[in-house]
Amino acid sequence: MTLRGDDLPRHVAIIMDGNGRWAQKRGLPRSEGHKAGTDAAKAVVTRCRERGVGHLTLYTFSKENWGRPKEEISFLFDLLTRFVTREVGALLERDIRLSVFGELSGLPLAPRQALSHVIKKTAACQTMRLNLALNYSGREEILRACRTLAAKGLPPEEITAERFAAELYTAGQPDPDLVVRTSGELRLSNYLLWQSAYSEFSFPDVLWPDFTALELDKAIEDYRSRRRRFGLTEEQLTDE
Repeated sequence: MTLRGDDLPRHVAIIMDGNGRWAQKRGLPRSEGHKAGTDAAKAVVTRCRERGVGHLTLYTFSKENWGRPKEEISFLFDLLTRFVTREVGALLERDIRLSVFGELSGLPLAPRQALSHVIKKTAACQTMRLNLALNYSGREEILRACRTLAAKGLPPEEITAERFAAELYTAGQPDPDLVVRTSGELRLSNYLLWQSAYSEFSFPDVLWPDFTALELDKAIEDYRSRRRRFGLTEEQLTDE
C-alpha cells in the first residue's frame, strides 16, 4: 500500500462536468459543449498514457442523466458512438484496453454495438485501461454486488471487503488514487462510492472542455505533494 503521494496515481477517475455551462457562456447550444468535451477527453486519455497512468475512468453518463431532454440524450449517444468508432485505431496503437462500468445492456443499440466491438478489439491491450462509466450509478453498483453475493449463498462471515470488491465493475483494477471533478462543483454525484473511500480529491474551477493536459498535470502534481496516511498517524509514517 502506497502511503505517500509522491508517485504517480495508478488510477485517475474524472467527473467531466461543465459542458453545458461552457456552451452557454459562449452563446452556443449545449451540443457544442458536448462536442468540445470529447476533445478534452481525448487529450486527457493521451496525456495519461504519456505519463504512465495505468487506469483512467471517465464519468460519461449516469443513470440520473436519463432525466435530461430526449434530444440531448440522443445527441450524446450519437456523439459517443462516433467517438469510440473513430478512436479504436488509436486505442490499439497505444495498447489501451476499453471497459465499461455500468449496464451496457441498457444503452441504445448503436452505441451498445460500437462499444461492444471496441471492447472486444482492445481486450488484449495491457499498457492502460480506459473505463467509461456509462449508464452508471455508484449505489446500484453496490446493490448489484450485494445481490451477486447473496445469490452465491455466501454466509455473512465469508463476505469480506475483498470478496465484495471482486463483484464491482472495478474488479482487478486499483481503487482510484485521485478523483477529479471539473467546473468547481464539490460533490461525488453517485460516482465510485465504494472505491473512493481513500481517494484524494481535486476540484479545479475549470469547465470540462477547458480541462487541458496542462490542467491534468496540475492535478497530478498537487496529488504528488500530498501525504496519504490511510488512517495511520503522522508519527507512524515518520517511523517507517
